[in-house]
Amino acid sequence: MSAVAAVSLLSPLACDLEKTGNQLAADHVMVGTLLATPQVDVSTSALAGYDAGTYGGPDGGDVVSFPGETAAFLFFGTKSGENAQPEGLSGATVTLQAGSAAAVPLNAQGGGSYGVTSSSTDALTYASGATYSFIATQGGTRYEAQVKDSPTKEAITAFHPAEGFVRIAANTAFSFDRPAPPANQDRTLGFVTVVPVGSDGQKGQATYSNAPTTPVEFLQLAAVPATYREARVTIPATAFPNPKQTYLVIFQAVRMGGAESDNLFLGSVVLAGTSEVGIFRTN
Repeated sequence: MSAVAAVSLLSPLACDLEKTGNQLAADHVMVGTLLATPQVDVSTSALAGYDAGTYGGPDGGDVVSFPGETAAFLFFGTKSGENAQPEGLSGATVTLQAGSAAAVPLNAQGGGSYGVTSSSTDALTYASGATYSFIATQGGTRYEAQVKDSPTKEAITAFHPAEGFVRIAANTAFSFDRPAPPANQDRTLGFVTVVPVGSDGQKGQATYSNAPTTPVEFLQLAAVPATYREARVTIPATAFPNPKQTYLVIFQAVRMGGAESDNLFLGSVVLAGTSEVGIFRTN
């Protein structure tokens, strides 16, 4: 009886080890992101650099609004070596699904990339605490990666001084502290992007981002995620190069998931998260 009991206890472990072994040997790989950004209202004070005594500016508190958006992206491909650049696979049917909700199709963009935004479909939304599945089907074979318990927005106190925006000297680094994670949970990954905004409300090219952008960088993230879990984050001085400039500082708190089906490479990475945004004005 004790031998039978031992076998029954070890059977799930054997299945897990077999699945892991299959995933290590698998040559198909996924890199996926689901990222939400809230609506951001930038006051004319921040855009024009008024002091606190004239907060709201001559327009009586007018604002420039940047609509919130949710975007889903997936790279689906094959790999031939540990550090080789994965080769994209076209012609797959790709969807994103939250639990039992209807799947949202991701449109082919070429080179193994697929994506969709909430501006093109109302079906794409972000919900904290959800389980999101990225599913690709090609030649009758189904591949799935999954991220569980998508995080809530991480409130960064330093982004919201009483004046309404952060004043900082140009070419000066800025550090902030992240709140502690809930008990018995790992801190989420944190990515920072800095974007200049003109006086006309037009966004420019990012001056800084520490987020991975290539499939190889995402696969490396899976191996060394600790860098993005630091409690204190420092944005380098080069992120704020110009004086008298308004910047949006976007902090994305994301949770990482990976291969769910055993025919997908174990190092596949999928992320889901939402953003906190600070408005910065350089002197």
